[in-house]
Amino acid sequence: MNDSQLDAFDRKIMAALHRDGRMSMTELASTVGLSKTPCQLRVKKLRDSGFIQGFRAILDLGKLGLDHIAFVEVTLSDTREAALQAFNSAVSEVSEIEECHMIAGAFDYLLKVRTVDIKAYRAVLGEVISNLPHVSNSSTHVSMEAVKDDGQNAAF
Repeated sequence: MNDSQLDAFDRKIMAALHRDGRMSMTELASTVGLSKTPCQLRVKKLRDSGFIQGFRAILDLGKLGLDHIAFVEVTLSDTREAALQAFNSAVSEVSEIEECHMIAGAFDYLLKVRTVDIKAYRAVLGEVISNLPHVSNSSTHVSMEAVKDDGQNAAF
């Protein structure tokens, strides 16, 4: 199944679950205008085909003391495939790196790093990020406030 095979019901199902992944199947079916069994079959098809990858709890990381966010521009000394793979693999092992995006532009990667404070961030930068494979340069941008950070307005 690919994107072109999704119909309006599939898109409504994904939008509804994106807003509230805990809604009951009965409530979901009613929301999208289907009966329960066809809705269940569509959700199963969407999961089996990878459109729905899972369900999770969204935590308030600020309440857990993890409200320091820094965005780090990373430039690599080598951008051949083996170097990129080594960097990608190493990044996936660093719990403080919340997101990692390969960028087309003046630098190679943009990292979203979450720590308890600037001191902890400085340690992660100096001891971890700077020592990732092929890192030659980094530049940090500290977030002062998250104006929008919910991922809830995705268009289906």
